[in-house]
Amino acid sequence: MEQGRAIGFEEKPLWRRIADFPLVVMVIAACFWFGAILVAALIARSVLFPGLTPEMTFNLLGALLLIIFYKLVIRRLGERPRDDLRFVGAVRPLFAGLGLGFLIFSAAVAVAAAIGIYRISGEGDSSDLLAALLGPALFVAVSEEMLFRAILFRWIEEFGGSWAALVVTAGLFGAVHLNNPNASLLGAVGIAFEAGVLLGGAYMLTRSLWLPIGIHAAWNFTQGEIFDIPVSGTRVHGLLQARLSGAPLLTGNGFGLEASPIAMIVATATGVWLVVLAVKRGELIRPWWVRRGEANVSPAVAPESAVRP
Repeated sequence: MEQGRAIGFEEKPLWRRIADFPLVVMVIAACFWFGAILVAALIARSVLFPGLTPEMTFNLLGALLLIIFYKLVIRRLGERPRDDLRFVGAVRPLFAGLGLGFLIFSAAVAVAAAIGIYRISGEGDSSDLLAALLGPALFVAVSEEMLFRAILFRWIEEFGGSWAALVVTAGLFGAVHLNNPNASLLGAVGIAFEAGVLLGGAYMLTRSLWLPIGIHAAWNFTQGEIFDIPVSGTRVHGLLQARLSGAPLLTGNGFGLEASPIAMIVATATGVWLVVLAVKRGELIRPWWVRRGEANVSPAVAPESAVRP
């Protein structure tokens, strides 16, 4: 089967071979991702929906358009089209992700409270709950997971293999958070390990966006809108009124617990567990050139391990 696919690849026109090359497909898919964001921004500037601010309108439209663009175009790209956002069977992994994201950050907060750096001082403010649901819990989770997992991870993995995809996307995910308020190198490294490995592992394990979207949304919502902890440096108003105080290394120094060794250990350990499960399930993908080389070896003369898909 692999040999037949390789021969078919060679018979394609040059332009199609170029367009189907994993890194080229990745760039094309990213352009559609940015296109959806741009269209949502333009609509949000000129159309207001009752009860929604322009920012809330953008978040809602952005998430919706990203899903539409993905379903209509992005999932059909490449040599091996695949839908990572299947609606059938989505409920279970989505809710599993929501539960896991809540538990991970609740565990980090519990440790912070136990050592005295997290203290609750009273009730918070729930007036911004809808904005938080549309922003950090919906748009951020959908947009970032689609870009970093369904586009970057997917086609870097198809080219360079699973380990390259995990390392590169985790590093990029941490690096983009350097633009956040109160950002630091430690915070970026923390995001790379705790979130990059965790969300990358969730995607590797399920080959679906629903589990990482659920984890991402619950992670942001739990730390910000429940425990009143800055979300990647952005100050929020949670259901509780609380504060972090103590050694900057432990509190995240204004960035939040994501820049603390507490969250790094709890979340990274969970991410490593997901990656191990993915490897045990046989979800580890070898680099493109290794697969191509094996596919070109004649099954008649090649050892069994060389022609195994």
